[in-house]
Amino acid sequence: MLLLSLIVVASANGYGPTDAKGYFFATLTSSELEDTLKLTECKAFLENSPLETCKVPSDVNKGISGALLSSYRLLNDKHMKLYSVAPFFYTSEPNPISKGY
Repeated sequence: MLLLSLIVVASANGYGPTDAKGYFFATLTSSELEDTLKLTECKAFLENSPLETCKVPSDVNKGISGALLSSYRLLNDKHMKLYSVAPFFYTSEPNPISKGY
């Protein structure tokens, strides 16, 4: 069984879960960065499943290893970029381990 997961994002204001549709919103302003720091890589990760019966994380779309937030669309009216990643999934059973056969 696969389930679109809730993920958690770290922001300057702490952590927050996604909404019911799997979206989260975090802002990072230039005033939160020191003059010498440059933001070079942002990733989203699976954090925990909302369902006890479906809580084994998978690396589909890099949910475990970290999905880069690389493509974005401009929200001109809000003067910001909106980044997205493909959906992450939990499963009810772990993948079987191959014994080399």
